[in-house]
Amino acid sequence: MLRSLTALVLTATPLLAECPAAPDIAADIDGLIAKVQAAPTEAEGRRVSDEMWTFWAKAPDPRAQELLDEGMSRRAAFDLAGAVTAFDALVAYCPDFAEGYNQRAFANFLRQDFEAALPDLDRAIALQPRHIPAMAGKGLTLIQMGRIRAGQAEIRRAVALNPWLAERRLLDLEPESQDL
Repeated sequence: MLRSLTALVLTATPLLAECPAAPDIAADIDGLIAKVQAAPTEAEGRRVSDEMWTFWAKAPDPRAQELLDEGMSRRAAFDLAGAVTAFDALVAYCPDFAEGYNQRAFANFLRQDFEAALPDLDRAIALQPRHIPAMAGKGLTLIQMGRIRAGQAEIRRAVALNPWLAERRLLDLEPESQDL
């Protein structure tokens, strides 16, 4: 069923169709970052964090949304190769939509293909500099690659924006030595 959906989605729009510009979500995300930083409890912080996803996961048009949703469904079903295929199509169609790169990176992370995940995370962050999940994902990816300090630095950047991230538990309690 999902395979036929991919074929349908990929062929339903003329090849010359262009993806519209990704929605400008900066003001919405900035407002939610202020709210999450002021959240008095972890439960409230998580609720605000969940609100951020309504903006990051809003694709530029219905075709892009179908590809994003399909990739996320495939990933949830542990069809990681199928998820990457859907996200490949999304990135090809909407090269300026950060979430396509972030989601493809996450699928590759789950496949333990960290070398493939890292450039997608960099691209997602370049497109959406305050994309907290991409920052945290980059930190986790670097840690898995053995680059612990660089990974923790990325997680610190993400935690500076959202102090309630679960990844905060991966940070050293002591400041890193400058001698190393």
